[in-house]
Formats: sequence, C-alpha cells, structure tokens
Amino acid sequence: MEIRVLRYFLTIAEKGSITAAAEQLHITQPTLSRQIKDLEEELRQKLFIRSSHSMKLTQEGFIFRQRAEEIISMVDKTSAEFLSMSGTITGDIYIGSGETPTVSLIADIIAEIRKEYPDICCHLYSGNEADVTERLDKGLLDFGILVQPADLTKYDCLHLPAEDIWGVVMRKDSALAQKKEISKNDLLSLPLIMSRQVLMTKSAGNALIDWFGEDFDRLNIVTTFNLIYNAALMVKSGVGYAVSIDGIANISSNSDLCFRPLVPKMTSGLDLIWKKHQAFSPVSDLFLERLHKKICYLCG
Repeated sequence: MEIRVLRYFLTIAEKGSITAAAEQLHITQPTLSRQIKDLEEELRQKLFIRSSHSMKLTQEGFIFRQRAEEIISMVDKTSAEFLSMSGTITGDIYIGSGETPTVSLIADIIAEIRKEYPDICCHLYSGNEADVTERLDKGLLDFGILVQPADLTKYDCLHLPAEDIWGVVMRKDSALAQKKEISKNDLLSLPLIMSRQVLMTKSAGNALIDWFGEDFDRLNIVTTFNLIYNAALMVKSGVGYAVSIDGIANISSNSDLCFRPLVPKMTSGLDLIWKKHQAFSPVSDLFLERLHKKICYLCG
C-alpha cells in the first residue's frame, strides 16, 4: 500500500468522481481507476459504489477513509518535523482543544512566534477530551488542551493560568434571564442541554456533578452535545437551557441568547498535555518554551 495511492483514494472520496479527481491529480482516468482497483484487491474490500457519473464510498470505504486520513496526516507531520531540523526554525505545530476562551492564550503565543519565524504554521483541531486524547495518542497532535476534570495519568502536563466559569446559556426572553445568577434549584425543573464529556466522567473530582450533588440524578437532561455551537442552536429554538462555560456561545447584543453564571460560583481549570517521553520538534520545543515564559510572567 503506497502513500501515493492513499492520496489518490482520498481525492476521489472528496471529489466524488474519477473525472474530477484525475483532473486535480493530473493523471489519466484509466491510470487512476486501475490504482484504485488494485487497492481494493489488496484490501479485499470494495471501497466505492461506481456509477456512470459518480463514485460513492461503501461502508468499508468510509472506514478506510478515516484510516487513510490518519496515515497521511502522520506522514505529512513526520516530514514537516524532519524538515524543521535543518537549522532554520520552520515547520508545523498541531494542537487540539475543546472549546474554551483560554485558546486566546495559545493564539497569543503563536502570533508572537510567527512574528519571528513566519514559516511556522499552526494546525488547530477542535474536539472534546476523547477526540483530543485519541489524536494525541496516535501522534496526530503535539499538544492538547483539556478542561478539568480530565484523566491526565498518561500525559505530561502544564497547568494553564486560567479558569473557565460555568453557567447557563439561555434565550434572552426566558424568565430565568431576569436573574443575575443561576442556582441549582433554578435548574431542577428545566429541560437541560449538557456536555457529553461531563456525563461520561461521572467520577470523583467531576466538579460540575459535585456542584449538583445528590440532585444530579434528578436533572431533566433532554439533549447532549459535543461542541457548544450546535447546542446554542438548540437553545435558540427553545429545546432547553445549555449548561456550559462562559465565552464560547454567541451572546452579543445581536444574539437571542445570554449567559448567566452559576451560584455558588463554579470554575474549571485547564491543562496543556503531551505524551510522556515525547520527542519534540524544534517548533514544538519553541512553543513550549514560550508558553512557560508567558505563564511565569502572568503568575508574577
């Protein structure tokens, strides 16, 4: 199985036709068709459903696309790392994170580095804890940012000097929006939209579940979410009230939504993590060094 053929496969999957893929790849259609047929024979699986004008992935094709994307990503990342060892600091850094305003701290570091080394490129991946740690474990990310509580036993980490404030995203015209703060009792009878990550971490040290205490099992959870954007659309449509952190849902003056913090105040810390015994590229080393300096400065 050649990397070149994996790129061919992914191009066809993206374009949906042999003709469009061949044009983009600058090879003939018969050559491309033969390469994909050979790949299917090697895998002993049919990857595409063929018609006169289109190529659609089979179920096996969808599975193979995920694997091919991971392989190509790892190959490109490895090539970039070794090219960056040439003496001049250049290359790529891969960071995964859940939705949190603390990403602005990372953005400041990247902006600072790029002023000195404009050939550096940063790749951001958004996802929950499971998404980020899976990609980190596979070597597809250099760093991950996790919102506590999170299992850090497999990783080295750097605690970030920031906290996310928990509260409720709701419609501005809801009765609850008249309150400045939201208590546990305010939420017990309401339809709630909750993060799947919180619900999957029902263990000691889960600050949000601990905040609700024995009443957590009484909550009327009608929808779960991975990232807040879609959850906010649910709130806007009147499905329920989203329990989330501040600073990520659109609550501007033009928005139908607002945010109210929980009382007693509830916050979550954040950690930058990386694989133990990680061999960093020069770019990743530089990023971690600058972040250390920034944290020391902020903490006085």
